[in-house]
Amino acid sequence: MVPDVWRLRARGCWAEAAALLAPFCAEHPGAALTRAELLIEGCFYQLTGWAEAEDALRTAEALAHTDEERGAAASERGYLAYGATVFSVRDRADEASSAYGRAAALLSPASPGRPLLDFRRGLVAENIAANPAAAKAAYRRAHAGAVAHGDTFLTSFTWRHLAGLAAAEGDLAEARHGFAESLAIRVSLGHVVGTPAALVALAEVSPDDEAASLRAEAARLKTLLGGLPTWLPA
Repeated sequence: MVPDVWRLRARGCWAEAAALLAPFCAEHPGAALTRAELLIEGCFYQLTGWAEAEDALRTAEALAHTDEERGAAASERGYLAYGATVFSVRDRADEASSAYGRAAALLSPASPGRPLLDFRRGLVAENIAANPAAAKAAYRRAHAGAVAHGDTFLTSFTWRHLAGLAAAEGDLAEARHGFAESLAIRVSLGHVVGTPAALVALAEVSPDDEAASLRAEAARLKTLLGGLPTWLPA
């Protein structure tokens, strides 16, 4: 990803990052897909912008020609539908499942996009199907794939969600380890907008004095980011 695009994305400036890519989207499928990805991600933090993300995704889908491009676009389609469902915008659970099925058929097992797809299917298993066992299996596949492909950013998500399942099972030591790993990665990458949620997650499984400090830092960053993510308690 272009450095300026990443810096804007990491600070919650998805529209600005997408604007940098807009001039290239008519001729470059990769740019169109990345622009759609940015706008979809913004929806998950701001809980707005769904229609614009949908338009950007349709553009990316129309430009996709290879199986890899079509599979990546299908993965984004599933993620947008999943987000609309879990945030109660509209129930699109069937669309998410169908899109992920298409993506799985198009992306080879060795594809660099496969770990992200596995992770997203884990989200559906955990938060829509209420099947933590299937979610854990998907997150573990995603984690192994992310490590193999050197996708450090994705590992911050796989660590966090595996830790969340560990916490639900009562394994607080494993949960603390996973949440701490996730937080450390986000800090090292400069992913500021993702750090408040990581701090709060770690606080939930930390001793009271540490938890208070973690929550205070999360509140400070959320204020700095203008209230992002909007769903995180103040």
